[in-house]
Amino acid sequence: MSSPHFSFRLERVRALRERAEDHAKEEYAASLAHRLEGEALLRAAADTRDRARTDARTVGAGLTGTDLLASHAWLERLELARQAAELELDRRDAEVEARHVALVSAARDRHALERLSEKRRAEHALETNRREAYELDELAAAGHRRRGLA
Repeated sequence: MSSPHFSFRLERVRALRERAEDHAKEEYAASLAHRLEGEALLRAAADTRDRARTDARTVGAGLTGTDLLASHAWLERLELARQAAELELDRRDAEVEARHVALVSAARDRHALERLSEKRRAEHALETNRREAYELDELAAAGHRRRGLA
């Protein structure tokens, strides 16, 4: 009464989807780390700009017109750098969101195959149990017939 072992015909596809999900997890983690770096860059740019503004206010009394223009140009440059860092952080946020969507999609694909595999495994077990019960019934009936003939 040996039954065939369960074999999921889409196992290779399931394994590929599992690897795709692992890859998506790695990319998502990398994008999160990249975003954290962007936050640090934005904080640094804002801090530099704020320090320069404070310095410009405290030193402003003894400066010439040219020095004031240069100081103003420097503050504008620092503000532009902060705005660029803010735009970069927004771009990194979008990248994180895209990686998250890819991860959810990869997980959904893998889970669909996992559910299919479990369904097929349950169907196989049910069919195996049915066959074994039939074989046991046949053995019992044959034994009963033999006892009746004796």
